[in-house]
Amino acid sequence: MSHQNPMDKPNNTEAPDEEMTVELTLEDGSRILCAIVTILTVETQDYIVLLPLDEDGSNSSGEVWFYRYYENPQDVNEEPTLTYIEDDEEYETVADAFDEYLDSCEFDEIIENE
Repeated sequence: MSHQNPMDKPNNTEAPDEEMTVELTLEDGSRILCAIVTILTVETQDYIVLLPLDEDGSNSSGEVWFYRYYENPQDVNEEPTLTYIEDDEEYETVADAFDEYLDSCEFDEIIENE
């Protein structure tokens, strides 16, 4: 897992029947397209889990990025804001919550296949 720091708000792009994606501007000015894996709530804070995609729209490393995620409840049309998680303990708490999310997805898949 890697820490990346977006410099601005994500640009949501979505086509019918495709995964939702955001394009992030990184500290070095480069832009990267990421698939949105999920949004988790840990305690009272929302976090977004992103899967960075290469030029082909795939990810061979399995690396995911975690960010704090904020929506404006007064304006549903406003783009969400992502912020960097600087605290290692907070990052580990989110990583653990994501592991639990993955475990529940695998469990759900097993149940559906029976």
